[in-house]
Amino acid sequence: MSLFGKIKDAIFGHKAAAPTERPQIPAGMAGGPPAQQQQQQGGVATAQQPQQQQVDVDQVLQQISQEKGNPQLNYKTSIVDLMKLLGIDSSLDNRKELAKELGYTGQLDGSAEMNIWLHKATMKQLAANGGKVPQSMLD
Repeated sequence: MSLFGKIKDAIFGHKAAAPTERPQIPAGMAGGPPAQQQQQQGGVATAQQPQQQQVDVDQVLQQISQEKGNPQLNYKTSIVDLMKLLGIDSSLDNRKELAKELGYTGQLDGSAEMNIWLHKATMKQLAANGGKVPQSMLD
């Protein structure tokens, strides 16, 4: 699995604490999610897929931080701290691999420039893949 895939899975797959545990109500029943609707396209009925719920990246990261005892990590601007928070090896070799995956064209030397670019590019990719990312983490 790609490093970005590991980051995305760690955030998007994190179980948010539910206020109360409720049994699942089947789709289409009162109180449950809407049933998939049939839509006619060229005379052929097709099932409409429900929209995927957007993941609040900042909220999930805050929750992970709280669960880990609020370690002093600057995950909102540091790719190294973000990876540490998610339990992913933040070594230079892994950051080089992530940089290649995300299309970084500068020197792969672990410089501040590379690391800042990596964090922003990671946040942009999370947003492009269904994450709700605050503007402050994208700029």
